[in-house]
Amino acid sequence: MTIQHPADRGGDGRGNFERLAEGTSRFTSSPAFFGLCLLLVAGAVAVHFAGLDLKWQVLAGDCMTAVTLFLLALLKNSELRAERAIQRKLDAIAAAILEAREGAPGKAHDDLRAAIRMEEET
Repeated sequence: MTIQHPADRGGDGRGNFERLAEGTSRFTSSPAFFGLCLLLVAGAVAVHFAGLDLKWQVLAGDCMTAVTLFLLALLKNSELRAERAIQRKLDAIAAAILEAREGAPGKAHDDLRAAIRMEEET
């Protein structure tokens, strides 16, 4: 386990967790996930109104808490990766502008071209 920034882990390739976080981000922004959340909330409310045993009420609340914590971890990972990609793009733009003012395009120009395609990687 590592505490490095998500964009700095694993080199150029994306690991299993990054792919899972990206897929989860896509799924959680879909209408299907919204419907699933509505069902989960409706189920928790139904358990409370039905007057079922306390263990069922606790189970419904625990399920909602687990989903919340899971989403928090995965979405924070996605946020950090996007933030780092934006910062690298800004750095590449600044370096390319500086390089253009000083003369012919060089390494910064190539870095800028690579940074422009970063959103395809994240």
